[in-house]
Amino acid sequence: MKDILHDIITNKRIEVEQQKQAIPLQSLLAMGSERLDRTPHSMRAALAASPSGIIAEFKRKSPSKGWLHPDAKVSDIVTEYEKNGASACSILTDSKFFGGSLSDLQQARRHVNLPLLRKDFIIDPYQLYQARVMGADAILLIAAALSVEECRQLAETAHSLQLEVLLEIHTENELEHVNDCIDMLGVNNRNLGSFHTDIENSFRLASGMLAKAKTESSSLLLVSESGISDPATIIRLREAGFQGFLIGETFMKTEQPGETLAQFIGGLS
Repeated sequence: MKDILHDIITNKRIEVEQQKQAIPLQSLLAMGSERLDRTPHSMRAALAASPSGIIAEFKRKSPSKGWLHPDAKVSDIVTEYEKNGASACSILTDSKFFGGSLSDLQQARRHVNLPLLRKDFIIDPYQLYQARVMGADAILLIAAALSVEECRQLAETAHSLQLEVLLEIHTENELEHVNDCIDMLGVNNRNLGSFHTDIENSFRLASGMLAKAKTESSSLLLVSESGISDPATIIRLREAGFQGFLIGETFMKTEQPGETLAQFIGGLS
């Protein structure tokens, strides 16, 4: 079976090295000095306070589904997401596999006051500085792509930059990646190797995630990611202990993602 995650990470290592050579860290920090003064929003607090908990995602394509919305303008869609009740926005910044860019993140920051998650395959501290300079409030770390020690080091660096951390797991044994710098613990219902999606994965892992949250930190907030296509699923997930719900394709495959979000939230009441 083709391992898509392996292909993505292999490409990401090459991509990040090229970016570091093109714009060394000190140059990156100098370019973004004003933006580094901005106090980030708390995504964790926004999700905890929200009646919906929806992290609405901007992505143009996926490795499994191909192009969803190839001509999508991030400024238009995130503005509609904010207007129609999103608690936060997730911005895909991977170019080759998801059709995104750091420019999308920068544009989103200019247009909304919502917390922004940089969603990418983060393997190097340089990407955390990029995220902060481009306007992110939180970053995603994927347990399947990192060792336990790499995860800790990246999470600590993120916190030093005032970025919150969403750690994504897919299996119970990846709970060992949780550390005291993790703010939100997510379960991906999509297997990043095969891209097969099963929403029941959240329910299978919920009790273990809740137990880990109690052990590590009472403030750890649970997020369910991928495969959520109807409001009834969110109601069930809330009962299982989740407070955040990352939804992308359900919105982005439609002509008007913001309107689809509004209708979705309407179904929660």
